[in-house]
Amino acid sequence: MRTASLPVFLAALASLCLAATPSIAQDKSAKPAAKPAAAAVPADVRARVVAKLHGASPDDVAFSPIPGVYEVTMGGLIAYVSADGKYLLSGNVYDLDTQTNLTASKRNSARAKALASVREDQMIIFSPAKPKMTVTVFTDIDCGFCRKFHSQMAELNKAGIRVRYMAYPRTGPETESWHKAEAVWCSSDRKDSLTRAKRGEAIKSKACGDDAIKAQYQLGEDLGVEGTPAIFTQSGDYVGGFMTPDQLVQTVQESEKAAAVR
Repeated sequence: MRTASLPVFLAALASLCLAATPSIAQDKSAKPAAKPAAAAVPADVRARVVAKLHGASPDDVAFSPIPGVYEVTMGGLIAYVSADGKYLLSGNVYDLDTQTNLTASKRNSARAKALASVREDQMIIFSPAKPKMTVTVFTDIDCGFCRKFHSQMAELNKAGIRVRYMAYPRTGPETESWHKAEAVWCSSDRKDSLTRAKRGEAIKSKACGDDAIKAQYQLGEDLGVEGTPAIFTQSGDYVGGFMTPDQLVQTVQESEKAAAVR
């Protein structure tokens, strides 16, 4: 997975996840106008943009709905860049004729693709026998709302919600929360260890030399996670943080219904 090393780029992209409310992103059924094929982007434009955004590749650069401005997609994050690679625009592009948030649809698609690329053996999954819906949740063992969310797991599963956990220690690498996440991952029973860790119990396990926590955390960064729990639907919609089971069911249903008509 590529990560832009340009601080300004990352700071600008992080704001995109919060810029559009779910109602704006989900309620509009009009489809964006067709754009020219990405392959038609001039090679010199791709080269200039990639030169300024370290970690980007030529395939990340595509036409945007705005003439003279190009769209750059990295992981689940999207920005707009001038053809000379000098200016970066942070925010959402709206079609005023249809009142459609064009960025939200593209961003969700990119997130869904990034999440679908992760093998499920690289997650900790709590699932009912017959799930009705699946969410991916970036979690921090020491986060109060994450613990509250996890305390509802029996109810979540009873409601048909399959929860795929990925680690996102908010304090970053080599911190106490990070080491707790590693201890859970390296344990013989990850589900039980995660539950006990979220209750405040100390988990002791031998280091397993696995970079899973690093990879999960990096994916969260790439998808624009701002806080935990960070809940994503299968269509890539970032639906928010803590919710009760009933709230989550309703939110996911509304999100997937909107995604189906885009």
